Amino acid sequence: MHPTRLTAAVAALALSASLATALAGTASAAPQAQPVPPGHGRSLALAAADSAAASGLDELRHGADEDLVRTAVTPWANGLYYTAYQRTYKGLPVHGGGDAVVLSDSTGKVRDVTGAAAPALKLPTTSARVTAEAALAAARGQLAAVESASAPELTVLLKAGKPLLAWHTLVVGTTARGLPGSLDTYVDARTGKVAQATDKVRHAEGRGYHNGNVTIDTAATSMTDTSRGSFKCGGQNGSAYTGSSPWGNGGANDLVTACVDIMYAAQRESDMLKEWFGYNGINGQGGMVPARAGLAQVNAYYDGTKTTYGRNQNGTNQLTGIDVVAHEYGHEIFDRTPGSAGSSNENGGMNESTGDIFGALTEHYANNPNDTPDYTVGEELNFTGNNQPIRNMYNPSLINNDPNCYPQLTSGTEVHAAAGPQNHWFYLLAEGSNPGGGKPNSPICSGGPSSVTGIGIQKAGKIFMGALLMKTSSWNHPAARRATLTTAKNTYGATECNAVKAAWNAIGVPAQSGETDCGGTSTPDFSLSLNPSSGSAQPDSQVTSTVNTATTGGSAQTVQLSASGAPGGVTVSFSPSSVTSGNSSTMTVKVGAGTPNGTYPITVTGTGSATHTVTYQLTVGSTTPPTGCDSTEHTYQGTLASGQAAAQPDGSYYYSASAGTHIGCLRGPAGTDFDLYLQKWNGAGWADVAVGGTAGADEDTSYHGTAGYYRYVVHAYSGSGAYTLGLSAP
Repeated sequence: MHPTRLTAAVAALALSASLATALAGTASAAPQAQPVPPGHGRSLALAAADSAAASGLDELRHGADEDLVRTAVTPWANGLYYTAYQRTYKGLPVHGGGDAVVLSDSTGKVRDVTGAAAPALKLPTTSARVTAEAALAAARGQLAAVESASAPELTVLLKAGKPLLAWHTLVVGTTARGLPGSLDTYVDARTGKVAQATDKVRHAEGRGYHNGNVTIDTAATSMTDTSRGSFKCGGQNGSAYTGSSPWGNGGANDLVTACVDIMYAAQRESDMLKEWFGYNGINGQGGMVPARAGLAQVNAYYDGTKTTYGRNQNGTNQLTGIDVVAHEYGHEIFDRTPGSAGSSNENGGMNESTGDIFGALTEHYANNPNDTPDYTVGEELNFTGNNQPIRNMYNPSLINNDPNCYPQLTSGTEVHAAAGPQNHWFYLLAEGSNPGGGKPNSPICSGGPSSVTGIGIQKAGKIFMGALLMKTSSWNHPAARRATLTTAKNTYGATECNAVKAAWNAIGVPAQSGETDCGGTSTPDFSLSLNPSSGSAQPDSQVTSTVNTATTGGSAQTVQLSASGAPGGVTVSFSPSSVTSGNSSTMTVKVGAGTPNGTYPITVTGTGSATHTVTYQLTVGSTTPPTGCDSTEHTYQGTLASGQAAAQPDGSYYYSASAGTHIGCLRGPAGTDFDLYLQKWNGAGWADVAVGGTAGADEDTSYHGTAGYYRYVVHAYSGSGAYTLGLSAP
């Protein structure tokens, strides 16, 4: 059995409660569907997102050997869900492009999709010539001393738009110059040479150390906080400091005192995320990386595994102020949200700006009298000896002439300076250009509006956090504009959306194609999906799929359906050829007698007030579904590409009113590895109760269970083709 791959593939399945109908198809008599299980709003949202991903809606288009595997689901306000997907190629994760996010709601509507552009992938082989051990040795050789290294994973790296089979590992340690290094490394699986290495260390110089007498959460005898994952604070050896409350002595360079300041700021940041935004802590799962104090350098940094804090320029105190600590954990937020951290200077600048924004947010949330909330970074550090902060959010140009405006950025702008435009945008959104009340005015870039009215830091922060949940690996300022507009409109409404737009206009980020309309009424729009999104047929035969539409904005509208990209000898028709959004049409794909065997992507286009596309993968010449489950009560058939999974019966579930034995029989195509899972609804989600996971095409399961809701999941672990599933239920 294959638990790791199965978890990823089956996680990409969500059962739409609206699919629970009287089941038909190839079964002679199907189990009767019962009322919708609890949690159906989440199921509807995820079903809509998964359907969009499987159908290749708009930016989610992918090839026949590719799949979009769900990696994270984040609930949001107003019944919204952000669902992140990673692209895979023949079961291998793809890095550097092709990742995507779908925003859907608890009524089963897709609100928006965003995807990092990627070409169609084709590799001559997915077998590595270089061993994992040799790749790890090459990766470790980049550092003078290695503290830790992750186990290499075989991946497909998109480098300069071309796919490369590579081993992926993270090596953490020290460079030959004695500096910290955390190298996100890809080693060419053919040559053994390092193909790409990006340093995840994000440096930020800090400020004063002391927040006064504060309350922190620790264990009785160590500076650990199990309520927030494995969070702890200690020295450079990685062990938590031990002792008892009260911790520290208040000394400027006492390292236990430094850990008090670190834990206070990090815990307040975690609390702020939960209380203000409904987000589950720094890493989205209630935890955060550990912290280390006492670095003998003028530095503080995050490296993907920990945060580390040193001293100021003249050695008079530790760099553990609220904005410094929250800045470093802001890097973890950026790293752990979809798309992670990119390698360009623009992306790096937005990463630095994210740290600054969360520093300001945490200062405002904590409202500590020893550190008055503001929009400057390191204002109490005196880092350069001139009593100035190291960055300024309301007017970035006041420090080192950093750019205020997006058009000022170039590919060579240093990442800390490149934080300027987004920092400037956030201040304008939160406070406005002329906020009054003693707060500083903020300039507007050429071509911008005459003024900007702020909406408050809490709303601005929630919009920014929601936008990070739509981040992809190609994140830049135009993408952030689109994402923040989508989040503002769906979280709050027209007023906040227009404020977001004005703030972006004020720093020179232009309007983007397809961005959200901030109008007070909902803009008419619709979505498309296919069920199934792939199929196979012999020459001189046909196959069908249902084209589903949904109204996602405004009132229902007429959607005209068309198809393109079919090979010679293949015709595509729709019945009906146009539908009112919310209804469906049957697509019939007829394969002519002389059509060559192969796999062909067919683009299905829906045209109304907007245009949307989905992709149907047609395989010509595949084998017919195998037989061998004749003794079961009900029979279902389907087709899966490698890495895909499908729920049965007919994409739905069944209800067993009494205890008894459930029999499952799967017969897959020869030479493949198909697995079978019987799942039962446990009140919150689907749980495996029986697994057939051998390394072959055929599986049999038997499970004696109580009354309840059940479904089978068929997973193509490797190989593609048609399958037959037989089942018997009490």
